Amino acid sequence: MKYGIIGTGAIGGYYGAKLARAGKEVHFLLHSDYDYVAANGLQIDSCDGSFHIDNVLAYRSAADMPRCDVVLVCLKSVNNHLLPLLLSPLLYDKTLVVLIQNGIGLEADLLEKMPGLNVAAGLAFICSAKSAPGTISHQCYGNINIGNYSCADNALVERFIAELKSAEVGAALVEYNEARWKKAVWNMPFNGMTVALNTRTDCLLECPETMRLVKEQMMEVVGAAQALGVKGVDESFADKMIHNTQVMTPYSPSMKLDFDNRRPMEIYYLYTRPIEEARKVGFAMPRLQMLEAELKFIAERNNSTNI
Repeated sequence: MKYGIIGTGAIGGYYGAKLARAGKEVHFLLHSDYDYVAANGLQIDSCDGSFHIDNVLAYRSAADMPRCDVVLVCLKSVNNHLLPLLLSPLLYDKTLVVLIQNGIGLEADLLEKMPGLNVAAGLAFICSAKSAPGTISHQCYGNINIGNYSCADNALVERFIAELKSAEVGAALVEYNEARWKKAVWNMPFNGMTVALNTRTDCLLECPETMRLVKEQMMEVVGAAQALGVKGVDESFADKMIHNTQVMTPYSPSMKLDFDNRRPMEIYYLYTRPIEEARKVGFAMPRLQMLEAELKFIAERNNSTNI
């Protein structure tokens, strides 16, 4: 299959490079790194073994890219208003669009703008960051779950998963709502708390008080998911996420990196939208509402200092 990568950063760069190394035809859309990657290729510094991709099929404009069988959207969700323009040149009637983004409600909102798309969610469990132009630092984990949202051809989704596996990426087909809310169990406490307290994941869990708060926030996500009728999201999963975070490499999540680099933070889909969805069925998330308010305050202060 032919692949398009919209957003060649820490996530798109990693998974796209893995597919390219396995011999797949992968087309990469880049912004600030275009000149560097076009000249020098992509470097993946990985805990599983580093590698380099020469002669990258790199593009500065989506309009110059070919139609693809699978498009991986790895932009930050604050840029999703650009998706109709970015996706249109890459699509034909059977193209699968996979949103490898954090949050709740992403697929529904994209389909409102672009009805009829074959859309799936990509839930990446990975610690990675762009460390320099054309260079991705992969620190830990790397599996990805795929939840089919609107693709009528399930065989296409399964073929994509098989090609990920052939590229040495752990991948599995999962139920969409369960997958999105399971990712939120980790994302909602750790992304916001590392920003609000200006710290890393390991520090949050080394302090008994903040570890207890993380667990309480996780249980709000679990409660919201259950109130919405989502199966498979329970306290044992929250405990598993805490354990996995304790044993992984100390990490600054994507929102913390955005905050550190004075980039817009993904507050809407990570906090506002799931809180709204829970409220619709009568479930309140008071700790996470407080964290959402703190993040909005921090974002406004960051914006005011950038003017």
